[in-house]
Amino acid sequence: MRRVFLVAVVVMFLPTLVIADGKKKSGKNAAAEKKEPKEIQWITSIDELQAKMAKKPKKVYMDVYTDWCGWCKKMDASTFTNPNVIKYLNLNYYCFRFNAERRDTLHFLGKDYYFIPEYKCNKLAAELMKGQMSYPTTILMVEKFENAQNIPGYLTVSQIEPILTYFGDNTYKHETWENYSKSHKSTWDNGAAPDMTPPPGH
Repeated sequence: MRRVFLVAVVVMFLPTLVIADGKKKSGKNAAAEKKEPKEIQWITSIDELQAKMAKKPKKVYMDVYTDWCGWCKKMDASTFTNPNVIKYLNLNYYCFRFNAERRDTLHFLGKDYYFIPEYKCNKLAAELMKGQMSYPTTILMVEKFENAQNIPGYLTVSQIEPILTYFGDNTYKHETWENYSKSHKSTWDNGAAPDMTPPPGH
């Protein structure tokens, strides 16, 4: 009789235990989702970027912009808010935001970079962009700030995806960009045609 009673008690409380366990698991999933950044983890200090690279080398994504650039603002509001772009950049790159027109002196890789009036920008921006000033411009560098590649212009999600993955997945080491870009199929874009209307102030 006592054994039957114990079994009945266990059966009675079993649904409660299952629900509690389910809540615990869903709580863990919710916590994991909360921990994942909802935006790109931009670095704005060149000193911080170099410190991070010295501690743990990683590829660098540099967004070169200006305060007046309309296309830069458009890229901020569209491409840089895409969850796939955010996740991939945060995982595979150090992301550095670089206002090309900043007037302070930067100390980068043992050299000083200052504002150049004739280019209306910092010398580092002019050097990375090879004097072809266009905003926004994407600069990609592999570990140790090497092999800098500059891609001028506004990039949609479907345009930036193969660029990021080509370098981020180290495909550049064994395949040409021409072959990769031809065979690559976008999986990040929502399929909507990009609005290429120039934004105000462009």
